[in-house]
Amino acid sequence: MALMLSLGLSAIASLVIGSVWIPIPDLMKIVFHQSPELGWSQIFWQFRLPKALTAIFCGAALAVSGLQMQVLFSNPLAGPFVLGVSSGASLGVAIAILATESMGQVSAVLGSESTLIAACIGAAFSMSLVAIASRFVQNSTILLVLGLMMGYGVGTVVNILLYFSSPERIQSYINWTFGSFAGVTVARLPLLCGAISIGLVLAIASIKPLNTMLLGEMQARSLGTKISRLRLGIVVNVALLAGTVTAFCGPIAFLGVAVPHLCRALFRSTDSRIMLPATILVGANLAIVADLATQLPNKSLLPLNSVTSLLGAPIVIWTILRRK
Repeated sequence: MALMLSLGLSAIASLVIGSVWIPIPDLMKIVFHQSPELGWSQIFWQFRLPKALTAIFCGAALAVSGLQMQVLFSNPLAGPFVLGVSSGASLGVAIAILATESMGQVSAVLGSESTLIAACIGAAFSMSLVAIASRFVQNSTILLVLGLMMGYGVGTVVNILLYFSSPERIQSYINWTFGSFAGVTVARLPLLCGAISIGLVLAIASIKPLNTMLLGEMQARSLGTKISRLRLGIVVNVALLAGTVTAFCGPIAFLGVAVPHLCRALFRSTDSRIMLPATILVGANLAIVADLATQLPNKSLLPLNSVTSLLGAPIVIWTILRRK
């Protein structure tokens, strides 16, 4: 209940606070289409509300996918991007933004959707490779290492593209890597929320086998859990959640790693029946708080990834020191 109340207050704050402050009484008038301020109404419906919903859904998606990864690999440092999904999306965007002149013409034809399409294709490609590998690799640790190596390889290709690109395109790519919840328009919002909702439903459906994985793979097999099928399902689901967030908002760091640790410390439990709804609410809360923190400077916005790292790194360090 406290988490839901906190989420409601954070959401209201995100709708009120910005370059233009909207008082709460006027906010209620806008909601019921009674506001005389046409400018405030447009800011609310076209920018503030989509950004708040984007932060809620993306924070929940990253937190849940991080929890699934940590349970699957029994690794406290595993996160939603360890399997190379974010790297694949980054490669797609890098090719769309940084590559040859012909690719630049393609981007111009596609318009503002080019980055989104390229990120989706890159994430889907990485997901396919990892999903295929999960069918042949029996050891989760080996799968984790393969995902990390693929991420390093893709990062090398991106660095090569950066080296041969013009300063303007390099700046465009760097701006994308900063991450932002503000780029999701009203037209894109249903697709983002729909894809993440499917991933969250699939995660909820996997609560029971996730609990068996907490006992170890051997014990989970003895209880009837089909490890290979569960591994493939989690990989695909995490790719859906993390890939969707990366495609629409850029690579958002640390939320997926930090939130599960924070929830374990708050609730003193590893039971997925408790952890899954907790990570959804805490992830959504932290995402909105991070977005609010980016607006602290008066004339410019801080990079979202910098804020999430500043929030997430102390949480992980505190958890490690707390466990001694």
